[in-house]
Amino acid sequence: MTQRNSRTLFCSALALSLAATGWSGASLANNASLEAGDILVRGGLHHVNPRSSNGRILDGAVELDVGSNTRPSGTVTYMFTDSLGVELLVAVPFRHSIRAEGLGQVATTNHLPPTLSLQYHLNDLGNFRPYAGVGFNYTFVYNTKTRGALSDNSLSLTNSAGLAVQVGMDYHLTREWFVNAEVRYIDIESRARINGERVGNVKINPVVAGLGVGYRF
Repeated sequence: MTQRNSRTLFCSALALSLAATGWSGASLANNASLEAGDILVRGGLHHVNPRSSNGRILDGAVELDVGSNTRPSGTVTYMFTDSLGVELLVAVPFRHSIRAEGLGQVATTNHLPPTLSLQYHLNDLGNFRPYAGVGFNYTFVYNTKTRGALSDNSLSLTNSAGLAVQVGMDYHLTREWFVNAEVRYIDIESRARINGERVGNVKINPVVAGLGVGYRF
């Protein structure tokens, strides 16, 4: 085979390879578009980072600080149109330390924040699909235990209801499998009582970041 024929054959093979790659990418992009009736299931981790100032107790004399926490989590989204879906967020309960100004750690508590959101997906960007959502959160606060300066006292925190907003993106690896990243803000505020007496509010109001892997049914 001459050098010219070899060069021609190589160029032809390269052109066919690029054409096949382009066709495959276009095919995946078309298949990645959502349709009404699709169910998206995601699993991964969410990190809850409470606001920097978490409220004051005892007539404003003591400032509280709630620590951050990361837990396994999951979401399920049902698409009732090609662009609109409803999503439920669930997670393994988060556990937070509570510190009081000048007293150190005074308590720990668990919370479970199921959140139901209405989402809008941009459905015409190929394998990349950003979305935004707004919804309702109801946080169950439980297993609150005192420590340190409050160890001989009883601390109770009420459940919380509030709004939640989110932005995120899915990137499809195949028609079914995709990776996900998102950020949420959730309104979480709990009333605190020590030995049954109201002493103030604990404002968590976290920014919640999530990473995961998803599958489309």
